[in-house]
Amino acid sequence: MSRSLDTAAADSRSDMAGPLAAFATLALLWGYNWVVMKLALDYSGPIDFAVLRVCLGALVVFALFPVLRVPLRPRHVGKTIWLGIFQTTGFVGLISWSLAIGQAGKSAVLAYTMPFWVILLGWPFLGERLRGLQWPAVGIALVGLVLVLDPGGAEAGIMNSLLAVGAGASWGISVIIAKKIPVNGREELLSLTAWQMVFGAIPLIVAALIVPERPIEWSGYFVGALAFNAIGCTALAMLLWLYILQRLPATISGLSSLIVPIIGVAAAWIQLGERPTLSEGLGIVLILTALGLLALAGRATGPEAPEGM
Repeated sequence: MSRSLDTAAADSRSDMAGPLAAFATLALLWGYNWVVMKLALDYSGPIDFAVLRVCLGALVVFALFPVLRVPLRPRHVGKTIWLGIFQTTGFVGLISWSLAIGQAGKSAVLAYTMPFWVILLGWPFLGERLRGLQWPAVGIALVGLVLVLDPGGAEAGIMNSLLAVGAGASWGISVIIAKKIPVNGREELLSLTAWQMVFGAIPLIVAALIVPERPIEWSGYFVGALAFNAIGCTALAMLLWLYILQRLPATISGLSSLIVPIIGVAAAWIQLGERPTLSEGLGIVLILTALGLLALAGRATGPEAPEGM
């Protein structure tokens, strides 16, 4: 009897090893990408980078269609267009703009306020009322936001923070829209992910044609950053996310909302020397604490069609 229990426990640990390794890889990819994106913007304007990142990412995802036997024709076109506007145009565009003028670590934390916008918007649009740990989590997050925004700080710092918060809100709206789109299985999720990127790229391309930006410097780092975003943080990350959702409980999957910005802040501090002020540091700690409460409550959610940070 004891031997059979030991064998079952060993099998359980073995079953968890793969998903947890995938989870760690995904968190590292998305977390460190904040530094990669920040450095890439030394060689490009924010809109141009957003366009290249999204278009290359979409091409990589579409390349998976024949391999995974995904139908090319899009479904729910109207809703997918709106999803693309908020998840790709809004989120990716605002993040690029935020990183161009401000800190990577702060942008990562503020963009990952997405779960709080989902909770707040889910009340009127999905009929999902706040409950349990969501109440203190939202309250703590709001205090943290005020501290990070630092209304008395420099104008550039405030603008950076507002853009990152706007990106998180746009991401949250996209989650609400995605919840209205029926998705059955891996194939439909991959299709939705790819087509929302296509539709979301169109406004970014128009903006790139209208807004003047400095010429792109096609350095080795810039090309590598684009490849990292398209292959690592879009195609590979998406496959890892699908694998995690199938193998791990939702509560553990939700921890990505906590771990990714922590890695982003740490990497920006170590590599870019972005040391938060006392106010910003306290605000970041409060926001991460609130995200942790949501993860414990099993309510933290990632984007329905992960794009790769």
